[in-house]
Amino acid sequence: MTDQNLKKTPLNAVHRELGGRMVNYEGWDMPVLYPAGTIAEHLRTRTRSGLFDVSHMGEIHVDGPDAIPFVNHLTTNDVTRLVDGQAHYSALTYENGTVVDDLLVYRFGPERLFLVVNAGTQDKDWEWIASHKGDFDVDLRKASDDYCQIAIQGPDALGILQTLTDTQLADIKYYHFTEGTVDGVHSIISRTGYTGEDGFEIYAEPSRAGQLWGKMLEAGNYGSDEGILPCGLAARNTLRLESSMSLYGHEISDEITPLEAKLGWICKLNTEFIGCEALKAQKAGGLERTLVGFEMSEPGIARDGFDVYSAGEKVGYVTSGSPAPFLKKNIGMAYVPPAISGSGTALKIDVRGRMVGAVIVPMPFYKRER
Repeated sequence: MTDQNLKKTPLNAVHRELGGRMVNYEGWDMPVLYPAGTIAEHLRTRTRSGLFDVSHMGEIHVDGPDAIPFVNHLTTNDVTRLVDGQAHYSALTYENGTVVDDLLVYRFGPERLFLVVNAGTQDKDWEWIASHKGDFDVDLRKASDDYCQIAIQGPDALGILQTLTDTQLADIKYYHFTEGTVDGVHSIISRTGYTGEDGFEIYAEPSRAGQLWGKMLEAGNYGSDEGILPCGLAARNTLRLESSMSLYGHEISDEITPLEAKLGWICKLNTEFIGCEALKAQKAGGLERTLVGFEMSEPGIARDGFDVYSAGEKVGYVTSGSPAPFLKKNIGMAYVPPAISGSGTALKIDVRGRMVGAVIVPMPFYKRER
């Protein structure tokens, strides 16, 4: 795919003006980092605030009398437990229990749900969802072009955003949301994120993306020593890795089940979603592999896809691996057999032909103070 054919978010020109280094990410022209660099972006988000363009994510409206039964049929978490103004993390699964995609489900009302799916899988997700409409009384609408999505994350996020809205942000609980205005722009204000920090994701009309982005940078004192920083995909990835958050195509995929990925907490096996029976059988029969976190105990960085060894035998592979800027360690996640998955277990990882020591540690690697 040539650069001319890449999809662009409403903030594409803004990223270029700010010096963003643009890359092809899942068919989108996205900033991987800005001049301050990935480490600075990561640390500023952990200690102050970071601003992320996530407008490449996909949105789907599900409306009608059967909105809740329909989404409950498709997703692993129990939609009936949501109240108006609440969201939860969930997954779409195939009949064999592997993952179509992970997603957020928002409940606006008993007949109005809103799904947020990953950028690179949104067409596949739409086809999967639409193909299972059957006799459910729902209206489905692919709405990705109707929204920009901007995430402001970090300890200062609430204070910065509060200067731009009359909505009392402190009253919004984690994984809850409301509708209001941000700098006069009608928005969905959601207390969610993908960094392990407190923060908000703002959904609004795409034509107002530049206004909102600029106002958040201004309110966050962008350019000052401790001011907000725009952050690219690289910092988003290292932040979510430190917080042990799954990434589709890495920790979860159409070859991996949520149970293997330590996501049993989003699988309500007392419901009847697609893939439920397969997951019940897998749980009863025992897992053959499980996701673990590890730290490198010897100098070296274990990257995605590197082979993992125990007692001289290949036992698994790294799903995500990187230096952790805030923790100042080299960390990663990997699949290994359950029998050797305990904390403290020593492993070897093939780092470009060199066997380098690692040790299994509890996840998440990083958890913010509340």
